[in-house]
This record gives sequence, structure tokens and C-alpha cells, in this order.
Amino acid sequence: MTDDSAKNSNNSLQMDDKSKLLLFKNFHDINNIDPRLYNEYQVKRGLRNEDGTGVIAGVTNISLVHGYIYCDHEIVPDTGRLVYRGYDIDSLLSATDSSSRFCFEELSYLLLNGNLPTQENLDQFIAAIDAYRELPDGFTAHYIMNPPSPDIMNCLARSVLMLYADDPEAEERTPDHEIRIAISLLSRIPRISVLAHFAKRTAFFNESMIMHRFIPGQSTAETILSMLRLDREFTHEEAHMLDVMLCLHAEHGGGNNSTFTCRVLTSSDTDAYSAYSAALGSLKGNRHGGANAKVLSMQEEIKTNVKNWDNDDELAAYLKRIIQKDAFDKTGLIYGMGHAVYTLSDPRTVICRRFATELAKGTEHEAELNLLKSIERLAPSVIEEVKGSGKSMCANIDMYSGFTYKMLGIPEELITPLFACARLTGWAAHRFEEIVSGKRIIRPAYKSVSKPREYTPMSERS
Repeated sequence: MTDDSAKNSNNSLQMDDKSKLLLFKNFHDINNIDPRLYNEYQVKRGLRNEDGTGVIAGVTNISLVHGYIYCDHEIVPDTGRLVYRGYDIDSLLSATDSSSRFCFEELSYLLLNGNLPTQENLDQFIAAIDAYRELPDGFTAHYIMNPPSPDIMNCLARSVLMLYADDPEAEERTPDHEIRIAISLLSRIPRISVLAHFAKRTAFFNESMIMHRFIPGQSTAETILSMLRLDREFTHEEAHMLDVMLCLHAEHGGGNNSTFTCRVLTSSDTDAYSAYSAALGSLKGNRHGGANAKVLSMQEEIKTNVKNWDNDDELAAYLKRIIQKDAFDKTGLIYGMGHAVYTLSDPRTVICRRFATELAKGTEHEAELNLLKSIERLAPSVIEEVKGSGKSMCANIDMYSGFTYKMLGIPEELITPLFACARLTGWAAHRFEEIVSGKRIIRPAYKSVSKPREYTPMSERS
């Protein structure tokens, strides 16, 4: 966004200095809670137990995210596993290793339906996705381009809410209608993401608005690349790599923030469009789907400051500076390392690294990929040396996902939206399960620590 456009966009949000002073002067003091109170009332902040494990808030048949064994009140590190409907993600993607076929639609069917499809089932499902690709008349001009959004995730959330208006049965909760909404969004969100990207480039960077027609019969991965690239050209290997990324991001348990958000809204008996829009807002967050931007930024700084990427000592020394809050953003964090559940390994990272290695082999990207592998290999020991925590730590998928998308020529601003294109499947599966089995509005308790106060008449207030 240009400086002028940014300045103009903020004019409507500005207040005069006096109003700002009176209204926001004590913002932090007013909203501060004494940290000791969380311990006093045994509050599980972030719905996390004291040992870092998640508070169990429900049960699910959809997926399993396994990263440790809980034995005798202690966390025992274990090899990470990601299981969709009882099938290990490794086995689900094993066929794609040999045949290079696309799997995202098949995995989406599995997550939504509960069983792997027959070829006839899959063909019908793909045909249904194809049938919904078209957007309502005037949708791009009225809701994507006008007003243009500087953030694609916000545009996605707004677009999903606007699709409610085009659905005469939007308030229906029948299984048929819920499934139709899920399939329609699974079909349309990839298109809206790419169109929103070009609308942003047009409005804020004076570039051309590109609106390629979708090509019937293309997979989701092929559709994204075909619409995004000016010449519409891509290799099968590139589309295959993107398909793998969509599969890895499709689902990750009911406890991740955006999926839990979707279940919370669903439990209130709101409409599907509202639930999915809220999930998009959650995924946008810097602590959730938006975290990849921090990883890419850190990697760029390492590439600039470490002269010899093959020198372990030089790289380890710079990682040490990051941990000691002497480099990068001074938080002491090596982004892309560590996960709330996974300890010894993140299965998504293992798979992403394997496919990225194949795609990068013999290209200009191979050296950078090797650098990331070195960061992954050296970081745990450097963290242990500086902090002495002894905690098992592995690289999470963000260590390689941003690099992989960059290798595919996908702009950084589209990385989180593409995450959303995939995760819509998981959100829908959890919404279906919440509708059928939840039956109660999700309403945790908050302990009030406010003190009684006497009302003061206006004339006596200072």
C-alpha cells in the first residue's frame, strides 16, 4: 500500500488528541489483571494445563494429533503422528509418492464423509466442487474489488459473509444444506483468494487486475496455480507439491484456535457462513496461520547475516544471538521451532521437507533448503545450550511451508489464505460433528475479581 493510500484509509479512524487522551490514557492499567490471580484461582490460561497440555474440551472422530505420551503425570516425548479418520497422513499420501496423483479432494471427501471414496464417489465429489466454482453475478466487482482490502484474509471473511446473502436457505441446518455450503466454499475460497490478491495489487500498487477463468476439471491445486500465473503455465510437479501442502493443512484436531472458533460459533446455533468467517478471522492471527510471516522474515535475516550457509559454527553463533535476544526481533524465539503438541517430530514437517527436497533438487532453491535443514538440525542444541531447558523440540511445518510456497512462486500474502483453502475442510467436518453431537453451547466460566463500588453522581465525579 502506498503512503498516501494508507494515510487516507486511516482518516476515518482518527480522533482529535483530546478525545484520544481522555478515552485511552489508562488503556493498559484498566485492562490489566494481576498475574498472581490466575494461580490463586487455578485458571488455565489459553485452556492449557500447567504442564502445557491442552484442557480436554470435547471428543472427536475426525482426527488425532499425537506428539507425546502422558505417563505418571509426566510428558514423555514421542514421534509425531497426524491421523485423519483413523488413517495416518503418511499412508494417505504414500500413493502420491509413486503416482504423483492429486489427493486433496480425496482427503477432503474422507474428512467430510468419514470414509475413503470409491472412484465413482470421488468423481461425483470433484464434479460437485467444479459446479460451484462460479461466483454470483457481480460478486468480484462489488465485494472483492470494491472496496478493496489491504488484507486478503479480511477479504475472505467478508466474502464468506456476503455469500450468505446469495443463499436463500442460508439459515437452514439440514445435513444436505450444510454439505452444500461446505462444498461451495471449498470450491470458491481458492478463487476468491487469488482474485483478492490481484484486486489488492490493482488498488494499492497500481498493477493490472487479472481475472483468469477457471478451467473445469482441474484440481484445487491446479486451479490456484492456473488462476495465479499470468501465463497460466505450471508443471505437474509444482501442482503436485501444492496439492501435498493442501493435504497437510486440511485438518489438525479440534483444539487448534480456528477450528475451536468454528465449533464455538456452531454451538451457539449460528449459520454456517458466520462460523466459517469467524474461523478465517482466527486463522489470520499472528499466533496461528499468520505465524509463517515471522518465520520467513527470520529466515531472510539469517540468509543476510550468515555469510557461509554451510558453516555450522557460523550459523549456530547467529542462532545463539537470536535466542539471547541480540538479533532479529529480540524476542529470543527461533520461529519455526517448537509446537504445542509435537515433541520429537512434526509429521507435516517430515512430509513437507521430503517433497520440497524433490522439487528443489538441482535448482537455485536447493542451497536455501539446505540452510533451513541446518537451522532445524542445530536449533535444539543451541537452545539447550543457552536456556538449559531440556525440553524436546522439533521444527514445525512453518519452517518449510513459507519456503515451499515461495519456491512455487506464490506471493507471501497468499500463504495464509491458501492455508484457509485447505483448512475449510477441517472446519466443516468439525462443524458437522458439533451440530450432531455437541448439543450444548460452549460457555466456559471467567472468575470476576472486580471490587464493589458505590455509584457516584455526575456532579461529584472528578
